Formats: sequence, C-alpha cells, structure tokens
Amino acid sequence: MKNKIIAIQGDNLKKLNYKNDTTIFLAIEAQKLGSKVFYYEPQNIFIKKNKICAEGNFIKLYNKKKFFKSLSKKIINLENSNYLLVRQNPPFNMNYITTTYFLDRLKTVKIINNPTAIRNISEKLFSYEFKKYMPPYIFTSRISDIREFLKKNKHIIIKPIHSYGGNSIKQIKNKINKNFLIKYLKKHNYVMCQKFLPGIVDGDKRVFIINGKIKGSISRVPKKGSILSNLGKGGTAIVSKLSKKEKFISIKVAKKLKQEGIYFAGIDFISEELNGDINVTSPTGLKNYFDLTGINLAKIFWKEIT
Repeated sequence: MKNKIIAIQGDNLKKLNYKNDTTIFLAIEAQKLGSKVFYYEPQNIFIKKNKICAEGNFIKLYNKKKFFKSLSKKIINLENSNYLLVRQNPPFNMNYITTTYFLDRLKTVKIINNPTAIRNISEKLFSYEFKKYMPPYIFTSRISDIREFLKKNKHIIIKPIHSYGGNSIKQIKNKINKNFLIKYLKKHNYVMCQKFLPGIVDGDKRVFIINGKIKGSISRVPKKGSILSNLGKGGTAIVSKLSKKEKFISIKVAKKLKQEGIYFAGIDFISEELNGDINVTSPTGLKNYFDLTGINLAKIFWKEIT
C-alpha cells in the first residue's frame, strides 16, 4: 500500500460525520499504510482526450472535528490510481448509473465495489435471490397488490426500491390511505412491501461482509417510538453476535456476492430473518464496530484487497 493512490468517489466531504463515517475510516487506514488519498465528487468524473479523468483534491485526513485538509487540487487520469472506492450514497438514479459506465472503462484500477456489479445488483431487488430467508414481501407499483398484501398481513412496511438509509420507509396498519398511497407511488414508482416484524423494536443486526467472508456484526436499536434502526435516523449501535441461523444465511449471501463481484457489503437481519436490503453501493458501520469492539475491519479491508 505504500505510495499507492487511493481514489475515492464520494459525497461532499463537508457533509460527512468523521465520528462514524466508514469512508473516512477506510481512508485514514489507507493513509496509515502509506497511500495517498485523492477525493472527488461523482459529478466531477469525465472523459476527455480518450482518458477517464476526475477533478478533485489530494487530501490528508484526521480523526478529529476538522477531519480533512486539501493538499492540492488536481485533475487526474483515474487510470493512474491503484484503487478506487465508490462511496457516494444513493439514490441509485441515472446519474449514479452513468458514473458506473465511466468506471467500467478503467482497465488497470481495482474498483471497490465493482461498478458493473453495483449496477446489476439492485440493493432491494437482489434480496429476491434469498427469498426463502425473508419475511413475506412483494415488489410492485400497483395499489391493488399493496391492498391485497396488507389484507393478508395486517401490518406492513413500504419502502422505495432505490432509496437508502431508512428514508421514506412507512408502516401501514389494517387500512390504506388511498390518497397517501397514490402520492407515494407517484413519487417513488416501484416499492417493496414487507410484513412488519415486531422484533425491530429490539433492533436489527448489520453483518459486515468483506471479500466473501463474514467479518463482524453490530445491532442497531431504534430510538423510542421509532421503527427505524438506521444510525442516521437515531438508532443506537450495540455489540451483537450472530445466531446459528443468521450465520448460515450470511455465509450463503456472502458467497453469492463474491461470485457477483462484490467485495464489501452489509446485510441486515430482523428476528433472524433477512431484511430486504443487500447494501453494496456504500456500506456503513465499520467505525461503529471499531468503537464498540476495538476491532479495526479497515485493516482487514485493505489487507485482503492487496
């Protein structure tokens, strides 16, 4: 890793929280190993003179409030980087997809996660591959399907297929508000509905998968009165261990993800059932895991990549 160039395609640095951000955590570890970090935002990748380039900054990162310093602003040929981390958050829209087409053209750079794999693996739809380990669900854009699903299951969760971080997740009990649902589907189009699992009040489990192997897990407990365990929605991270069933399912998912070209992923369980999210675009939680356990999975991340 010494003198390697790590390019990171990510969100605006000023909006990141150094206390728990996985991108910063990975980048700091790369620095410790002697690498140089080049950071750019997705809108600043382009092709010019037959080269895939990005405009950004070489930066120095620190584990404190003022967590980064720009060393130099540059336009670089991304082919000159050694590793490239795709770390921008969804929404997984056409802008996101277009960046994967750019990155597909890089020939000598190790990209995490593989841009073709990110594009092919819809984070919620991919869970269909493991349907027998999930609670009852449907994918649809039709009110009639949702009405029928609710009638059967009484209490359900509805969420947009291409959203993230707990955004726009709603619960519906017994009766549908048709006006709400019309507006919701008009905004989000296809959605995923799942049977509500009461066990969410005790939290979900986030499992970290690196290079096809289970490397650790945490539980995320929603704040009082909420069903959202996401840390960005007020959830609290605590230490957890996987049950025998959760470990069995995780091994199967990890094996499949590696076959598909995914190096780093996060999967979630509620009450030992696989939740309908296979996180491959920008998995999080490594810093929280380190703070709870003292185990630095960023070291394993870079060790296994080289």
